[in-house]
Amino acid sequence: MSLHLPSSKLQATMATALETFRRLYLQEALMQTIKEISLTTLNAELDEFAPATDLQQLASRSLRGEFLFPVPVLLKANPRLLGYYRLLLGFSQKELFNKGKLGRFKAMEERGVISQRIEGELEELCRVFAQRASELLNEIGAERFSLNLLDDLTLLTLGPQLRGSNNTKIGKLANEAVFGLIHTIVAHKVEKETTTRMEIRNASGRKVVIAFSADPDISIVEEVSKTTKRNIVAIEIKGDQSNIWNRLGEAEKSHQTAKQRGFVEFWTIYNVPSLSLAMAHEKSPTTNQFYSLNNLLNADSTAFADFRDRLISLVGIAGSLD
Repeated sequence: MSLHLPSSKLQATMATALETFRRLYLQEALMQTIKEISLTTLNAELDEFAPATDLQQLASRSLRGEFLFPVPVLLKANPRLLGYYRLLLGFSQKELFNKGKLGRFKAMEERGVISQRIEGELEELCRVFAQRASELLNEIGAERFSLNLLDDLTLLTLGPQLRGSNNTKIGKLANEAVFGLIHTIVAHKVEKETTTRMEIRNASGRKVVIAFSADPDISIVEEVSKTTKRNIVAIEIKGDQSNIWNRLGEAEKSHQTAKQRGFVEFWTIYNVPSLSLAMAHEKSPTTNQFYSLNNLLNADSTAFADFRDRLISLVGIAGSLD
């Protein structure tokens, strides 16, 4: 009898999805956020929300407290970090958001936003997480703690979540990541928002709508007047690895349709480790710009800077630091 093993393509897809998760939710995201906030404020909040003895135990292992304990300043700077602490404590999304009746916080993890409804509850959220984090520390024992162990604990929870995700769900994650990325760039001009739509006001006083849509994945439209709209950017997102060339062909069809509707810019975001841009342009010649999702999620990358600058210019707003 001949031996047969199933394909390993799923594992390759998981590897790419893991890269995305690391930049969005795991230690890499936490470390990047720490660089962007006041260390004095962070230390003060750790003293307020985490038990002093626990912080001392972590310090004895050369570990900073925020790798185990969430505090408001961190979650406000990067709401997606709620996902890091959820994974670290071993909670599935269903267990935390559904059974735990904390669904109102889900947008923090999935979209990176904090609604006015829950902003006043952040301190209480950090306190209940701190209770369970302290429990975890004392059950495992501080002497066994390390950054590697903390990373392993998050991956133990993440593994079943990724394995339970099919390509459609991975694609959905990619779409949410891009929508959240756009939100971080234009947040200072957002006037209204839902889980699938943002309205901003540009320098000309006109409303610009950024929205999920069936075709394209994300559209950016300026309302020139009550009866006239200007279709600016059509964005196609190909979040899974399965047959990327077919996916790019699908992106081309969508861009062609968007072009007929008057869109003037066509961007395609892909989520594979490497891509021949020459071949990609053959598959989707309408695409103006190709972006790697993994590169976009790195705020220090040239891809992110290019994406941010083009977006700001096309919608007609000043950057948040201007």
